[in-house]
Amino acid sequence: MKFEEAVKSRRSVRAYESKDVEEEKLRKILELTNLAPSAGNLQSYKVFVVKNEEKRVELARAAFGQDFLTQAPVVLVFCADPEKSASRYGERGRELYSLQDATIACTFAMLAATALGLGSCWVGAFDEEDVKRVLGIEESGLRPIALLPVGYPGEKPYPTPRRKLEEMVTFVE
Repeated sequence: MKFEEAVKSRRSVRAYESKDVEEEKLRKILELTNLAPSAGNLQSYKVFVVKNEEKRVELARAAFGQDFLTQAPVVLVFCADPEKSASRYGERGRELYSLQDATIACTFAMLAATALGLGSCWVGAFDEEDVKRVLGIEESGLRPIALLPVGYPGEKPYPTPRRKLEEMVTFVE
């Protein structure tokens, strides 16, 4: 699938078929995620791959009952590593760059999944401490930024409306 097609066909999928994601596809998503740009190429994030059903149920609870997380056979959890970024960039790295690194990586994963015929849905509404507990990273210094369920779509959501470019873009001369 070409890049433009992947971007235009990506949707937030909240229903998944009960079919596993092939290891080759999962590996390809992770390889492409690893190519995401990051501040100073520090790659100040970690990705947790959650396939265990009990853990996915716990993640759904941590995400305030977003039960579609349990339907997806894989949930990728993107965590910022603030201290890694702070080691070079100080407070701005800690508070901003590490979050940007994790979100860019998640975006790459989401588009890679789409290009491979899979669905995903960015989940940002969750209790960070609960997610840390589920992952066993309470003392790690990592900060959960996004949950990304990945699987074969069990629905085909309609495109959502977008603003006109004139409403979004300001040219500065």
